[in-house]
Amino acid sequence: MQIIDFYKCDDKAHRLSQIKAADWSAAVFLYDILCSKRFYEMFGDMSILLLLTDGDRLVSFCTLAQHDEIYPTTLTPWVGFVYTFPEYRGKRCAGQLIAYAKTLARQQGHEYLYISTDHTGLYEKYGFEYMTDMKTISGDTARVYAARL
Repeated sequence: MQIIDFYKCDDKAHRLSQIKAADWSAAVFLYDILCSKRFYEMFGDMSILLLLTDGDRLVSFCTLAQHDEIYPTTLTPWVGFVYTFPEYRGKRCAGQLIAYAKTLARQQGHEYLYISTDHTGLYEKYGFEYMTDMKTISGDTARVYAARL
Protein backbone atom coordinates (compact mmCIF):
# COMPACT_ATOMS: atom_id res chain seq x y z
CA MET A 1 0.00 0.00 0.00
CA GLN A 2 1.14 3.52 -0.75
CA ILE A 3 0.05 7.00 0.34
CA ILE A 4 -0.03 9.54 -2.45
CA ASP A 5 -1.07 13.18 -2.84
CA PHE A 6 -3.99 13.45 -5.27
CA TYR A 7 -2.58 16.61 -6.84
CA LYS A 8 0.79 14.95 -7.48
CA CYS A 9 -0.53 11.72 -9.00
CA ASP A 10 -0.53 10.98 -12.72
CA ASP A 11 -3.93 9.28 -12.82
CA LYS A 12 -6.26 11.97 -11.42
CA ALA A 13 -9.20 11.01 -13.65
CA HIS A 14 -9.01 7.40 -12.44
CA ARG A 15 -8.75 8.46 -8.80
CA LEU A 16 -11.65 10.90 -9.24
CA SER A 17 -13.86 8.11 -10.57
CA GLN A 18 -12.96 5.99 -7.55
CA ILE A 19 -13.82 8.79 -5.11
CA LYS A 20 -17.15 9.29 -6.88
CA ALA A 21 -17.89 5.55 -6.54
CA ALA A 22 -17.65 5.66 -2.73
CA ASP A 23 -20.90 4.84 -0.93
CA TRP A 24 -20.88 8.07 1.10
CA SER A 25 -22.55 11.39 0.27
CA ALA A 26 -19.55 13.39 1.50
CA ALA A 27 -17.36 11.60 -1.06
CA VAL A 28 -19.67 12.82 -3.83
CA PHE A 29 -19.40 16.33 -2.35
CA LEU A 30 -15.60 16.03 -2.37
CA TYR A 31 -15.73 14.76 -5.96
CA ASP A 32 -17.76 17.84 -6.97
CA ILE A 33 -15.28 20.15 -5.22
CA LEU A 34 -12.36 18.50 -7.02
CA CYS A 35 -14.08 18.58 -10.43
CA SER A 36 -14.99 22.25 -10.04
CA LYS A 37 -11.41 23.03 -8.98
CA ARG A 38 -12.55 24.61 -5.68
CA PHE A 39 -10.45 22.42 -3.38
CA TYR A 40 -7.87 25.05 -2.43
CA GLU A 41 -10.47 27.83 -2.34
CA MET A 42 -12.56 25.88 0.17
CA PHE A 43 -9.88 24.27 2.31
CA GLY A 44 -6.83 26.53 2.00
CA ASP A 45 -3.75 26.76 -0.19
CA MET A 46 -1.69 24.36 1.93
CA SER A 47 -4.36 21.62 1.97
CA ILE A 48 -3.82 18.16 0.50
CA LEU A 49 -5.93 15.16 -0.40
CA LEU A 50 -4.22 11.97 0.74
CA LEU A 51 -4.97 8.69 -1.02
CA LEU A 52 -4.08 5.25 0.31
CA THR A 53 -3.74 2.99 -2.70
CA ASP A 54 -3.27 -0.70 -3.34
CA GLY A 55 -1.91 -0.75 -6.88
CA ASP A 56 -4.51 1.03 -8.97
CA ARG A 57 -7.22 0.51 -6.32
CA LEU A 58 -8.18 3.33 -3.99
CA VAL A 59 -8.35 1.96 -0.46
CA SER A 60 -8.94 5.03 1.68
CA PHE A 61 -8.70 8.81 1.53
CA CYS A 62 -8.73 11.91 3.71
CA THR A 63 -7.86 15.58 3.57
CA LEU A 64 -5.35 17.50 5.62
CA ALA A 65 -6.71 21.01 5.40
CA GLN A 66 -6.33 24.47 6.83
CA HIS A 67 -10.13 24.80 7.00
CA ASP A 68 -12.95 22.32 7.35
CA GLU A 69 -16.67 22.49 8.03
CA ILE A 70 -16.22 24.39 11.31
CA TYR A 71 -16.13 28.01 10.28
CA PRO A 72 -15.12 30.52 11.41
CA THR A 73 -12.44 29.19 13.73
CA THR A 74 -8.78 29.74 14.44
CA LEU A 75 -8.25 25.99 14.89
CA THR A 76 -6.04 24.45 12.23
CA PRO A 77 -5.16 22.03 10.61
CA TRP A 78 -8.06 19.62 10.13
CA VAL A 79 -8.27 16.05 8.94
CA GLY A 80 -11.49 15.48 7.03
CA PHE A 81 -13.35 13.39 4.49
CA VAL A 82 -11.99 10.24 6.14
CA TYR A 83 -13.27 7.26 4.17
CA THR A 84 -12.28 3.63 3.64
CA PHE A 85 -13.88 1.42 1.02
CA PRO A 86 -15.92 -1.43 2.55
CA GLU A 87 -13.62 -4.28 1.47
CA TYR A 88 -10.71 -2.67 3.37
CA ARG A 89 -12.54 -1.72 6.57
CA GLY A 90 -11.31 -3.15 9.85
CA LYS A 91 -7.68 -3.13 8.68
CA ARG A 92 -6.81 0.31 10.11
CA CYS A 93 -6.33 1.80 6.65
CA ALA A 94 -7.76 5.15 7.74
CA GLY A 95 -5.36 4.97 10.66
CA GLN A 96 -2.42 4.88 8.25
CA LEU A 97 -3.67 8.05 6.58
CA ILE A 98 -4.36 9.79 9.88
CA ALA A 99 -0.89 8.88 11.16
CA TYR A 100 0.61 10.30 7.97
CA ALA A 101 -1.49 13.47 8.30
CA LYS A 102 -0.28 13.83 11.90
CA THR A 103 3.34 13.54 10.74
CA LEU A 104 2.82 16.20 8.08
CA ALA A 105 1.05 18.54 10.51
CA ARG A 106 3.86 18.08 13.06
CA GLN A 107 6.46 18.85 10.36
CA GLN A 108 4.53 22.03 9.57
CA GLY A 109 4.96 23.09 13.20
CA HIS A 110 1.44 22.45 14.48
CA GLU A 111 0.80 21.29 18.03
CA TYR A 112 -2.65 19.80 17.40
CA LEU A 113 -4.65 18.20 14.61
CA TYR A 114 -8.44 18.56 14.64
CA ILE A 115 -11.38 16.62 13.27
CA SER A 116 -15.09 17.35 13.25
CA THR A 117 -17.49 14.43 13.15
CA ASP A 118 -20.84 13.14 14.26
CA HIS A 119 -19.22 9.85 15.35
CA THR A 120 -18.49 8.92 18.94
CA GLY A 121 -15.84 6.33 19.70
CA LEU A 122 -14.30 6.23 16.23
CA TYR A 123 -11.38 8.66 16.30
CA GLU A 124 -10.32 8.11 19.91
CA LYS A 125 -8.40 5.00 18.81
CA TYR A 126 -6.28 7.32 16.63
CA GLY A 127 -5.33 9.59 19.54
CA PHE A 128 -8.12 12.18 19.27
CA GLU A 129 -9.86 13.49 22.36
CA TYR A 130 -13.25 15.14 22.42
CA MET A 131 -13.02 18.92 22.91
CA THR A 132 -16.47 20.42 22.38
CA ASP A 133 -19.43 20.70 20.06
CA MET A 134 -19.21 23.44 17.43
CA LYS A 135 -21.44 24.76 14.64
CA THR A 136 -20.67 23.82 11.06
CA ILE A 137 -20.97 26.09 8.04
CA SER A 138 -24.32 24.43 7.30
CA GLY A 139 -25.62 25.26 10.79
CA ASP A 140 -25.44 21.71 12.13
CA THR A 141 -23.57 20.74 15.27
CA ALA A 142 -20.44 18.60 15.04
CA ARG A 143 -18.26 17.01 17.68
CA VAL A 144 -14.75 18.48 17.55
CA TYR A 145 -11.78 16.35 18.56
CA ALA A 146 -8.11 17.23 18.90
CA ALA A 147 -4.99 15.08 18.77
CA ARG A 148 -1.84 16.42 20.36
CA LEU A 149 1.08 16.09 17.98
